[in-house]
Amino acid sequence: MTRAPGTFTVRPMDPVTDAALVYGWVTHPKAAFWMMGDARPEDVERAYWAIAAHPHHDAFIGLHEGEPAFLMERYDPAEVELKGLYEAEPGDIGMHFLVAPSDTPVHGFTLAVIITVMETLFADPDVRRVVVEPDVTNAAVQALNRAVGFEVIRRITTPEKDALLCACTREQFEDATTGAHR
Repeated sequence: MTRAPGTFTVRPMDPVTDAALVYGWVTHPKAAFWMMGDARPEDVERAYWAIAAHPHHDAFIGLHEGEPAFLMERYDPAEVELKGLYEAEPGDIGMHFLVAPSDTPVHGFTLAVIITVMETLFADPDVRRVVVEPDVTNAAVQALNRAVGFEVIRRITTPEKDALLCACTREQFEDATTGAHR
């Protein structure tokens, strides 16, 4: 598995300085599964202030070569998003990610982003498994999830969508990405 060139890093999102940037990402037509297409700038800022204030949810800006390139959210699935929809295990962490729209796509870039997201999550030694809930119709992200080791547990219904509950252990991720350029 090859990785897009360059350096990827992650920093906490600042709702004050990053909301306008993120607004352009989450309202872009390519971000339809983010479900914020009709949001106003103040809606996006309010949403990320709520995440910043939440004890079990965090947002981050991912950088490629020092420039903002993706959004990452990390959450405790026993408390946020999946609460009551599955039996959370100790060491579970939930995540969402969104790659910034680009007029010049780079082959392998989104795969490099999800690898960076997973490496960031697994950098915490307490994280044993990452869980996600992609929309059942989002074939692109399902393929990316499989590429980094996710397995479908079952179909679930959330208040927003019909989704596939998927999980990836640290070992599954390492097995799937062995040989990826670091």
